[in-house]
Formats: sequence, structure tokens, C-alpha cells
Amino acid sequence: MFGLLLYAIGIILTIKAHVGYAPWDVFHVGLSLTTGISIGFASIITGVVIIIFVTIAGEKIGIGTLANIILIGLFIDLILFLDIIPLAENIVIGIAMLLAGLFVISLGSYFYIKSAFGAGPRDNLMVVLNRKTKLPVGVCRSIVELIATIAGWFLGGMVGVGTVISVVAIGFFIQITFAIFRFKAADVKHESVLQTFRNLRAKGDGSVDMKW
Repeated sequence: MFGLLLYAIGIILTIKAHVGYAPWDVFHVGLSLTTGISIGFASIITGVVIIIFVTIAGEKIGIGTLANIILIGLFIDLILFLDIIPLAENIVIGIAMLLAGLFVISLGSYFYIKSAFGAGPRDNLMVVLNRKTKLPVGVCRSIVELIATIAGWFLGGMVGVGTVISVVAIGFFIQITFAIFRFKAADVKHESVLQTFRNLRAKGDGSVDMKW
């Protein structure tokens, strides 16, 4: 839950930086402008579509995955509604906010992927690409972000210098953050929703000692 909240805060920081949205935000905002739905709801819909794809690719869907789809979108709309993060006043502050947001997103990704309750839809795309191509996880993340940026731009999302920085830097921040914690995302064995409920049921019966 802490990871999901961090992720949402990171997204708002990149939006409020106002120097060009981060890649997935370009897509979410573009979808929001095209359809008239909120940015948070656009994030939820995008997550559902991605989950269908990664499930076909063989990734497990856990309660963490479902929480990611729903809660990040709700957190985004709530933080925007509360208006607790100010808009950057100039490009210097904007770039600083953008970089801070990318780091917070990377940190949030570490926490909720590490929990092994199922990676988020966008991180699942990164993990799938990492497993299939054996490319570094940072490179895989940048590829995914680039595709999201192009699609979002066609939908009308704001692309600027911050977007270019994000496409390049998000993979770097992910790589550095995971390296600091000696964490390999592809090695995590995520629990499926069914496995989690089975463990909870067994725990209630006193027959299995769950690891938290």
C-alpha cells in the first residue's frame, strides 16, 4: 500500500512539474482528454487492458496487481482534488520536481513489486520484456515508456522537454533504485490471487505459517 501511494505521489509530481508529462501520464492525460474521463479513471482502464495482455504472456495476477490498478488511480484523483502539490513556477523547479517524481515512482515500484503480491500492470510489461529479451530492466522500462509516450502524444497528451527526460531517466532511476536495494524484479515469485486466498484460509485454520 505504501508503494502504491508513493507511485501516485510520484505521478502527480511529474504532472505538476509542468515541463511535459512523464510517458504514462502523457497517455493517461491524452486518454482523459479524448474520452472526457478523469486522469485516475484513465489510469484504471489502461491498467485493465495491460493486465489482459500480460496474463496472456504468462504473468501472475495477484491482489497487489488489482490494488495497483484501482488504488493508484483513486490516489491520483484524490491528490489532484486536494491540490496539495503546487504547480512548478519555472522550468528549473519543474525539472527538479520531475526528477523527484521519477525517483519516487521508482521507489514505489520497488516496494510493491518486492511485496510479491503481484506487480502492477505497467511493471508487469517491464518484467515480461525483461524475461523475454534478457535486456537490462532499465532498458526494458524505457522501451515501455517510449511506446506509451508515442501513443499518448497521438491522443493529445502534453509532450515536452520533461517527457524526453522521463523516457531516458525513468529506466536509469529504476536501475539505480533496484541496484541500491540489490533487487532483481524478474526473480520475484509473485503470488496469484488464488494462492493468496488459499494461504489466508490456511492461516485461519492454523495449518500454514504465512511470511509477511
